[in-house]
Amino acid sequence: MANKPNWRTSSYTGTENCVEVADNDPALVQVRDSKARNHGSMKIRPAAWAVFVKFSKETKL
Repeated sequence: MANKPNWRTSSYTGTENCVEVADNDPALVQVRDSKARNHGSMKIRPAAWAVFVKFSKETKL
């Protein structure tokens, strides 16, 4: 990874019961559990992440 991860949570969460995302590297998006930060992260290609985010915004469960 070229950049040190800049972890952030969703602006919709008011607690730490969430996931954190580091998307400041143009080659890789990382996702981790905010309650288990030391358990590693998923590494996702930006194009796949964009599809997931679009799907999430459009899907009402």
